[in-house]
Amino acid sequence: MIGVVVASHGRLAEELLRTAEGVVGSLAQVRPVNVLASDPEVRHKIEEAIRAVDGGEGVLLLTDLLGGSPTQLCLSFLNERKVEVVTGVNLPMVLKLVSLRAAGKPIEQLAREVADAGQKAIGHASELLRGRMG
Repeated sequence: MIGVVVASHGRLAEELLRTAEGVVGSLAQVRPVNVLASDPEVRHKIEEAIRAVDGGEGVLLLTDLLGGSPTQLCLSFLNERKVEVVTGVNLPMVLKLVSLRAAGKPIEQLAREVADAGQKAIGHASELLRGRMG
């Protein structure tokens, strides 16, 4: 199974995974990494999380912000390990990856489909409702 590490500013990663577990239950081979400005060991923590979840099929790294420190740190593993990095993590992405991982898709396809799921879940809800009512 492809492992997953969610890395974010503050405690977003931890809370996002806690919320996902509340919806779908326990998440196997998934770890959060909270990137705090005062933590000089954060790259090492990401590396430890990657090792902990890597079952040999690679690790999907989900980060919160393109260009942010968590993303830059995760991208630094591209030449060292079999990883894919997807930014803009949201709850629909985490929930979608549960079913996609169970289907045994390759990591590159998993990354694309998780990114697509995250984008499709973003919408202007009030405008959608007005369109249905009008």
